[in-house]
Amino acid sequence: MKRVVWLVFCVGLSGCSLLQRPFRPVRAPPEEAAKVTFPFALSEEEKQGLMRVPGPVAAAIELAMDDFRPRDVKPHRGATVDEVCMYQRESFDVTTIPGPEGILFVRFTLRPGACEQEGAINDAGATYAVDTRGWRILAVQH
Repeated sequence: MKRVVWLVFCVGLSGCSLLQRPFRPVRAPPEEAAKVTFPFALSEEEKQGLMRVPGPVAAAIELAMDDFRPRDVKPHRGATVDEVCMYQRESFDVTTIPGPEGILFVRFTLRPGACEQEGAINDAGATYAVDTRGWRILAVQH
């Protein structure tokens, strides 16, 4: 009888994980969104800053970034300014390097000038080997 109760409890508890809402980005209020104009026709000068990221590369970057800097992880209480900075995704630049057989290497490096309030930070990045066929992380090098 105790095993049945324990089993029912465990199965019920695992169902709680299904009640979590998936991540959705924060959206601006409608009045702020109405002020945005999209550049459908770009001048030659504006085209210089144009960056096209292929879909598989964007997906590989997202997969690696979700592991490198998960959205739900926050700095510890009492963290310094630089420690807080290190938790922010925008503090890192991304480089991708195609590898063999559907592997894409995704490298995160600390953006120059970021997180240097208390001095230079070394070895803050990582390189991920992402399998773009099975969408999984094969290896990580810190």
